[in-house]
Amino acid sequence: MSLDGTRAHLSGPGDLPPLVERAARTATRLGFPYSCRPEQGRLLHALAAGARRIGETGTGCGVGLAWLASGMRGGATAVSVEQDAGRAKAAAELFAPLAPQITVRQGDWTAITEHGPFDLLVLDGGGQGKGGAAADPLALLSPGGVLVIDDFTPSYGAPPVHDGAPDTARLHWLDHPALRTVEIPLAPDLATLVCTRTGG
Repeated sequence: MSLDGTRAHLSGPGDLPPLVERAARTATRLGFPYSCRPEQGRLLHALAAGARRIGETGTGCGVGLAWLASGMRGGATAVSVEQDAGRAKAAAELFAPLAPQITVRQGDWTAITEHGPFDLLVLDGGGQGKGGAAADPLALLSPGGVLVIDDFTPSYGAPPVHDGAPDTARLHWLDHPALRTVEIPLAPDLATLVCTRTGG
């Protein structure tokens, strides 16, 4: 979720995958500005190519899911959950031609647990599932599975700081004993955590 992600998609160079453009136009029509940014979408597009089972929380109007779907290989599946009923309905309609490969469900982020474990899981949606009572990577990821947590600002120094205090949300994932995590800066004001589950 980014404050200006929807507009950023439609004001760029026009090189979007067709499904991503349709999702961004749906978000514009519904007045939803908080789609992922194109920089994040391109990362999701690349990561999707290596996964067979993909999960996402916080569908919004489907922009991030469209990036994932556009990068998926044959035989892969994706499920995304969205808390808002209107946005979930709009996204489900957008992806209906791709069923059963792509599924959109209405519910809070915990509904994703019914569909795991995943090779790739994207935690989005206003921080849900990201903090102290966060999603459990051991339950949600296959061994070697990848977790993506977006919408951080780049951190400099250690420990990472947010609003003058240690960034506990970021540290939760950077220090998680079941994960190997790296922060990837995508723009001067945007960073993503990419985590790989270790062990069996």
